[in-house]
Order: sequence, then structure tokens, then C-alpha cells
Amino acid sequence: MAQKTFTITDETGIHARPATVLVQMASKFQSTITLEYKGKSVNLQSIMGVMSLGIPQNASIQVTANGTDADEALEAITDVITKQGLGE
Repeated sequence: MAQKTFTITDETGIHARPATVLVQMASKFQSTITLEYKGKSVNLQSIMGVMSLGIPQNASIQVTANGTDADEALEAITDVITKQGLGE
């Protein structure tokens, strides 16, 4: 299992466009990848799940990957979050 916490710095939070990029990246892996915000956890491979969280700027989120390619998946998700300017 691999886990990492991020702080969302984008002033619009995680909106439709970056959420789609995150879901597309997460879907490339066999591991189960979850996104947690305010005690709610959703599958990062579900656009509806990610959007339902309504993650704003300055939010603290946790991404967890569990499976055979968990480390690789978390590294790829980290790249997306930083390259999209979503957070750190």
C-alpha cells in the first residue's frame, strides 16, 4: 500500500478538467486507488466519485493505492497533481 497527502493549491480546487485527467491516469493501473477528503473516500477511477467530493482550494486530500502496482500508481498520480498545478 502506498499513501500520500496533498494540499490543493489551485484556486478553483479539483474541478472537471483536472478531475478527468486524474481519473484517466488512475484507470491505467490495476491497483485500487482511493481519494479521501473530509472523511469521505471515493474510487479515484470514478469521475462522479471525485466530483462528488467538491474539493476546494487549500483542502487536504489523501490518495491511497493498494495493489501490485501501488507505488507506480501513486507516483503517476503525484505527477498529475503537480503538473496540472493542482497541489503539492
